[in-house]
Amino acid sequence: MEPINIDFNPESLVALNIMIALMMFGVSLELKFDDFKRIIKNPKAPVIGLLLQFLILPAMTCLVTWVLAIDPMLAMGMILVASCPGGTFSNIMAWMAKGNVAVSVSMTAVSSLAATIMTPFNFAFYAWLNPMTRPLLTDIAMDTTGLLLLVILVLGLPLILGMLVGQRFPMLSRKVEQPLRMIAMSVMVALAGLAFLKNTDQFLEYFDLFFVLVVAHNGLAIFLGYSGAMLMKLPEADRRSIALEVGIQNGALALVIIFTFVPNASGMLLIAAFWGVWHLVSGLILSSIWSRIPPNHPQGISSAIVKQAE
Repeated sequence: MEPINIDFNPESLVALNIMIALMMFGVSLELKFDDFKRIIKNPKAPVIGLLLQFLILPAMTCLVTWVLAIDPMLAMGMILVASCPGGTFSNIMAWMAKGNVAVSVSMTAVSSLAATIMTPFNFAFYAWLNPMTRPLLTDIAMDTTGLLLLVILVLGLPLILGMLVGQRFPMLSRKVEQPLRMIAMSVMVALAGLAFLKNTDQFLEYFDLFFVLVVAHNGLAIFLGYSGAMLMKLPEADRRSIALEVGIQNGALALVIIFTFVPNASGMLLIAAFWGVWHLVSGLILSSIWSRIPPNHPQGISSAIVKQAE
């Protein structure tokens, strides 16, 4: 697979990282420290979801790419995406799907914070574990310390600052949170669009390959989230939230990592760029379907979800 050429100078990369950090800051304004306390009080659903997010999904992705002998560069992209935390738009989609919004918000808060360690670790570990991607991981010589610092700076620090500002200035957070969410979506689409526009011929050439891989991988993530929650006998509303949380990854983070460390990694870029668009499409379709099907849960839980959503 020929390299994809996207010319990013150091100044552009700094600006891109600042944009992603601001995006994370904006979408964390509505997160509360009580979201972490909620897990301590009612840990079952969020903990199950986080295990599916950071343990089951990356492990299954590694196994599938190994067994199916997927092109190493494409497999690396799939492993990277699977190692990222849940995307913040999952909270909105969980609300649309009549899921348990409290579970979704709790998972987003904890997974975004845990990702500062888990994303670099999972990516390095599973890319090394797969014998087909191991040589590639060695060849690109990714700076694991630099990767860790990047994730902390564009994810962990903005998350904490956003929560502090949101708690200190609640009126301000309500005014800017929605516009910043729209900016976040625009940045995600723009990053994916940049890759497409500058490399139209190559995207068309490999479209059938990475389209199938991304759609199947996203379907696997949603299936693992829902079926795992179902096996643990969680209520339907919790299953929907966990399915969406596991199925909607932080594709912007994956793209920033690729642009920063391996900008010519063709297959990784193809996977991350298309995933960034597709998971929004699949999430909206699924949440729209679920919005028409009331979950079968006790009235008390239903009331709590409505109250949390408000």
